[in-house]
Amino acid sequence: MPTKPSPRKNSARAFALSLSIQRGARVGELPVSRTQLRRWVAAALDADAALTLRFVDAHEGRMLNAAYRHRDYATNVLTFCYDDVGDGVLRADIVLCLPVLRREAREQGKTLRDHLAHLVMHGVLHAGGHDHETPDEAQQMEAEEVRRLARFRIADPYRDAPAGSPRKPSPARYR
Repeated sequence: MPTKPSPRKNSARAFALSLSIQRGARVGELPVSRTQLRRWVAAALDADAALTLRFVDAHEGRMLNAAYRHRDYATNVLTFCYDDVGDGVLRADIVLCLPVLRREAREQGKTLRDHLAHLVMHGVLHAGGHDHETPDEAQQMEAEEVRRLARFRIADPYRDAPAGSPRKPSPARYR
């Protein structure tokens, strides 16, 4: 099993990024540009990286979640980290299930763009070693997400939900 990297503090330096963006067979056009996805990924990086973002439908999302997490439902984001080969480059695949993201955005009263930005950064932060298994880890990871999302004028996804929308998302939703 791959070892979990330690989270690094983001510095002012820009990190090298090799980014592949994939769409599953039954996924139509992406809701944002590849350029925008790249900006969000870059904002979440704490190291040089070679990453794949794969956008999937509910069937593929469910199959991956069942195979790797033993949970029989499609989830919003899955992060698959790969072993460090000693060159300091972060390697991971991040799978985003568009039907789940659309439903969650609607339920939470958010735009799909803002919710997608949040979950892209969430997945990249997981790849970089951040986690939310304990309350302290969750608080630290959420603070990083909020700080990085603010660069794009995206509201705090945990606190600034519009009136009438569901309460703060539980970190367990993103495991």
